[in-house]
Amino acid sequence: MLIFDFKKIGKKVINIEYKAICNLDQSINDNFNHVCQSIFYCKGKIIVMGMGKSGHIGRKIAATFSSTGTPSFFIHPAEAKHGDLGVITKQDIVLAISNSGESDEILDLIPSFKKNKIKLICITNNSNSKMGKYADIHLNINITQEACPLGLAPTTSTTATLIIGDALAIALLTARGFTAADFAISHPGGALGKKHLLLVSDVMKVGNDIPCINKNASLNEALTEINNKKIGMTVICDDDMNINGVFTNSDLHRIFNSTIDFNKIKISDLMTSGGIRVRPDILAIEAMKLMKTKHITSLLVAKNNKLIGVLNIHNLLKINFL
Repeated sequence: MLIFDFKKIGKKVINIEYKAICNLDQSINDNFNHVCQSIFYCKGKIIVMGMGKSGHIGRKIAATFSSTGTPSFFIHPAEAKHGDLGVITKQDIVLAISNSGESDEILDLIPSFKKNKIKLICITNNSNSKMGKYADIHLNINITQEACPLGLAPTTSTTATLIIGDALAIALLTARGFTAADFAISHPGGALGKKHLLLVSDVMKVGNDIPCINKNASLNEALTEINNKKIGMTVICDDDMNINGVFTNSDLHRIFNSTIDFNKIKISDLMTSGGIRVRPDILAIEAMKLMKTKHITSLLVAKNNKLIGVLNIHNLLKINFL
């Protein structure tokens, strides 16, 4: 078995990258401010480019931009040289990434950017590089040591570039007043989207699925309705669906040992008047919180006093809000 102190090397890598990150605030300078202003007022999209590992980092930066209010996408420089350059317009900004600042694939594109008056922002580790000199705005990540002992595998430099990308995205997000609800719009399929987009009206029971009886109905009729609709309660309404009250399984348990005649007594004598209700246009997650606070399993959904739906905790528990 190979005997080697892997932990020692792992900790050394983290220490090298940690020191580099601590010094990264040197890159948050006037040029950083100019980059943010340029992107903030950009009327087009942010086109991110990079080769190799820089390309992988660039894809992540573009994705973070797009999900935080700055429309962006990644173009591979080699593909751009063979036609994809045509998607870039004068309203766009190119954000090019290269540790050395000497990426031939990107340098070959710069004459086209200049000819078409497309603003070029470059993130490199060398201000004196060709990309650093040709850029309209240059950000230097100021990395002195890669974590790779050979100084070959991009490690510290890619980490630093990723953090600069995050710093740009979050600075812009804050300046735009971007909210969690805005974020959810671009994440409709995830838990966050459900939290901030799913309304009570999207999940409530409606029509014939609503357990509902008239106040003159008997207790037996109420029990039949509860059993048929299977949500542990029924609403008592008049003919115009105005809410009179509710009757739940809990109410039944309270009267079960009494001497009342189940066939003769009217539900209006047993119901709880009113009932806790919500509007159809509130978020489903807020309705769920209300049910937990009130220790109830169902809510009435109403406009003014008219019943339009019923929301049950079991339907909400099927939705992944986490």
